[in-house]
Amino acid sequence: MMNVQSPSIAALQEFEVRNPYDNSLVGKVHETSAEEIQTIVANATKAADAFRFSTPHERRALLNRIADLMGQDAENLAQTVSQEMGKTITEARNEIRRAQNTLRLSGDAATFLDGDVLHTGIVAGGPDRQAVITYEPVGVVAAITPFNYPVNLLCHKLGPAIAAGNAVIAKPSPKAPLAAQILMDLCDEAGAPKDLIQIVHGGAEAATALAKAPIDLLSFTGGPGAGLALKNASGLVRCLMELGGNDPLFVLPDGDLEAAAKTAVAQRYEIAGQSCAAVKKLYVHEAIEAEFTDRLLALVANVGMGDPSDPATIMGPVIDAASAIEIEARIEAAVAGGAHVLTGGRRQHTHFDPVVMNGVDPRSKLMSEETFGPVISIRSFTDFSGAIREVNAAGFGLQAGVYTNDHKAIKLASRQLKVGGVMINEGPDFRVEHVPFGGVRKSGLGREGVRIALREMSETKVVID
Repeated sequence: MMNVQSPSIAALQEFEVRNPYDNSLVGKVHETSAEEIQTIVANATKAADAFRFSTPHERRALLNRIADLMGQDAENLAQTVSQEMGKTITEARNEIRRAQNTLRLSGDAATFLDGDVLHTGIVAGGPDRQAVITYEPVGVVAAITPFNYPVNLLCHKLGPAIAAGNAVIAKPSPKAPLAAQILMDLCDEAGAPKDLIQIVHGGAEAATALAKAPIDLLSFTGGPGAGLALKNASGLVRCLMELGGNDPLFVLPDGDLEAAAKTAVAQRYEIAGQSCAAVKKLYVHEAIEAEFTDRLLALVANVGMGDPSDPATIMGPVIDAASAIEIEARIEAAVAGGAHVLTGGRRQHTHFDPVVMNGVDPRSKLMSEETFGPVISIRSFTDFSGAIREVNAAGFGLQAGVYTNDHKAIKLASRQLKVGGVMINEGPDFRVEHVPFGGVRKSGLGREGVRIALREMSETKVVID
């Protein structure tokens, strides 16, 4: 069992972290008070003032040292992630691998934070001067992260922030704070300057206190309601927000049905459906609906749930009982509205048999809101444009996937879908660490992805001489 209490952070109260699989105690964490958060931010500001003059080489070397130490402690990190949030050990190991890549790519990007030189005399009579454009650190970055990817999503904030020359204060989810604490300890071991990388613990009150403190940028991943509350609390501070999605996968008649079915299963039941860009809505053309559904159900039958620590387990539990009860209620309401459960749906505490449904009303809570659970909701369509309009009307806009080789359909989806990313012959949960990732409308503000996040976490300065 892990007990987390930094000697520099006064304990407001202690909260337990329990394994959602068997409710066993994984560790205890001491909540950080609002007063202590103010002190931590003040210390981070001093550290940022010094670190802003570090060289790209120094920033890259620090991030690579952290990544090296993560590699040495990878199994401990993966086991902690699996135990605290129920991710299978296979999924957890993959997350730690990706997190190391995120830090290394951030270090590489630090060496290419280039500016521009523009001549000002571009019109008749214009002055013979040069505008030198450079990118400087914003200062203190508050990084508030969710439970579902407790290490890699933190690295997607930590890496670019350090690469840009900033200080970082992490606030992990109280549902999964332990691996984040290990990462912070590794940052210290790697030789991070004092107070440059710090962590605070707690729930909504701690997040609000951090947002209200004199930070310079707020990077948040979570739900739209919490995001809006933090944005309001932070005032004029710049905000980067990934607020989840209600992402569709479209399967057209000419698409590779087997590949599409495998993608739907892999991207929906990963971490029990608790991914922001998971396949939450599956739009299948009427002409291939029966064949595709048969293929899908055959694959779903092989998705076994069980002990996340067992490498043979494909799907673990959802994060807690309250979440499981909410998912179950949405399924029941959809059935009452005319939907049909094709397979699964049995709940045992935090465990679900993987669910596939069809005939789901798009106005139901199951489809109109983001459902964080192992449920595939199938919608039949004949008019691709109409299906796209239905998705757009829901107001979310993270990513979308389309299985087709029809250039006209690809062009239609690329232009009409109101999302941050369109994945062709791939699912909406596809992401690589250096490519921009984020959504529009209710799905967020700004972008993550190492290269673009580096600019998002920098201030543009113009010097005209």
